[in-house]
Amino acid sequence: MKAIVLTKFGRPNVLQLQQVATPAPRDDEVLIRVYATTVTAGECELRGLRVPITFRLPLLIYGRFIRPKPIILGQELAGEIEAVGSAVTRFRKGDQVFGWTGLRLGAYAEYTCLPESGVPAIKPSHMTYEEAATLPVGGLDATYFLRARLKRSGAGQAADHEMGHGQQDHRFATACVVFVIFAQPPGPA
Repeated sequence: MKAIVLTKFGRPNVLQLQQVATPAPRDDEVLIRVYATTVTAGECELRGLRVPITFRLPLLIYGRFIRPKPIILGQELAGEIEAVGSAVTRFRKGDQVFGWTGLRLGAYAEYTCLPESGVPAIKPSHMTYEEAATLPVGGLDATYFLRARLKRSGAGQAADHEMGHGQQDHRFATACVVFVIFAQPPGPA
């Protein structure tokens, strides 16, 4: 399969399109054909090794000596399940999904494997792959900023007396994000 491989830490030109082995799912994993991914600030910082100094040496050791395979960046993805491990029960071949790879990375490739118990979820049918790929990190960021905005504006303070400790803000912000993500677009007039 084709993948964008991190050949060394540095500027964007250290990323190269290469042929690498297609991963095979373990018993508890799904193999996803990636149709869309994102480039996040975190991946750019990792590629350029622009991380706190306490993390640089461990990253260099991990990237050069511990990890035996090429480093393929990418955390957010959307695609279709191509194969499932023998113990997988939540997904089947052909399911359209989106998800977050976490520190496993690997979304800058044609295929990647994720554990069934991890973060893959069924893609809402009204969303494109490109839209769904932005949800795992972008959706969390939106939730954070909605909560911060609510806290600054004082929204939900009256309800805090009833619910206590800002739970109203949390529920409202989460509901806003869920509504934005899963609301069906209006039909033709």
